[in-house]
Amino acid sequence: MNINHVLEQFDFKGELENCDVFGSGHINTTFLATYDENGKKRHYVIQKVNTNIFPDIDALMNNIFSVTDFLREKIKADGGNPHRETLHFIRTNDGKKYYRDEDGSCFRAYRFVDNSKAYDTVDSAEVFGKSGKAFGRFQKYLSDFPAESLNEIIKNFHNTIWRYENEFIPAVQADKVDRVVNCGEEIKFVMHRREDCKKLVELIDKGELPLRVTHNDTKLNNVLFDSDSDDAICVIDLDTVMPGLALYDFGDSIRFGANSCAEDDDNYDKIEIMLDYFEAYAKGFLSEAGEALNQCEIDNLAFSAKLMTFECGMRFLTDYLNGDTYFKTAYPEHNLVRAKNQFALVADMEKKMDKMEQIIKDITE
Repeated sequence: MNINHVLEQFDFKGELENCDVFGSGHINTTFLATYDENGKKRHYVIQKVNTNIFPDIDALMNNIFSVTDFLREKIKADGGNPHRETLHFIRTNDGKKYYRDEDGSCFRAYRFVDNSKAYDTVDSAEVFGKSGKAFGRFQKYLSDFPAESLNEIIKNFHNTIWRYENEFIPAVQADKVDRVVNCGEEIKFVMHRREDCKKLVELIDKGELPLRVTHNDTKLNNVLFDSDSDDAICVIDLDTVMPGLALYDFGDSIRFGANSCAEDDDNYDKIEIMLDYFEAYAKGFLSEAGEALNQCEIDNLAFSAKLMTFECGMRFLTDYLNGDTYFKTAYPEHNLVRAKNQFALVADMEKKMDKMEQIIKDITE
């Protein structure tokens, strides 16, 4: 790969000074290029998109350009800075949304958000709450975007009943690598919660939950914070932006950020949902998105945290039963440990669901 040849395909300002591998992402290969334009430094991010994970690059980039263009106009109208508060993707010299080289590799580029930082771990309820504000603002600005116009990048991504019936049950029945014997209790745990899998899908079918633009990867490190003020300024990593439910994004944030233990910690007795973190995130999220959500969405915020955690655990267990073909693992029982971890968190949420729902009521009343 000749990165300098790739850089020449984009409309960057100034003279190239250097270009180095950047970040620690596991899916795409990322570079940071520095240019000098009459003494002013300009920084650009260039990514080689993993087309094994995202084979429909046109659908992916059409989604990203549509959403970021829309966000920029909303941010301008709100008196914000469109160059810092959303990613600004750059077209190629011939006006395309990405560059495809001779061997079929696909590259895209966007402006680096200067004076920004990211957190890899949730170390305080305050920081977690700020990320909630960022994802809430994302929902608010996109609340009138026609979500149905976006491409579905990953089919049935959070269709929990589909994952149960079309992935989990077949994995149990096939028992390809003779692991069912190792996880009978976990299989029962999932089967006893089949009705939970249907709830949000049925509310969509009844017209009570609207399709919205969803991010679908609401980890803390997908929010940029201002290096000086420490305020959350920008949501990044838009590869999985597609139609979905606001509840998916909220619930998955809680799953990731309000767990007292790491995702693969096997101290199951110590795993619990930290209600102060849940409250901080909910306050941040609803302070921005609250008026854009309908009552059914608000009423199901606490449940969505349980459902997204349950779905993730079910996916880990399914992958374990299939022989670890999807998630990367460090040892043979890794996916089973992850599944048990998520199910322990689900069980604690079930005990605390009344408290979680009361927190939401207290915030919104």
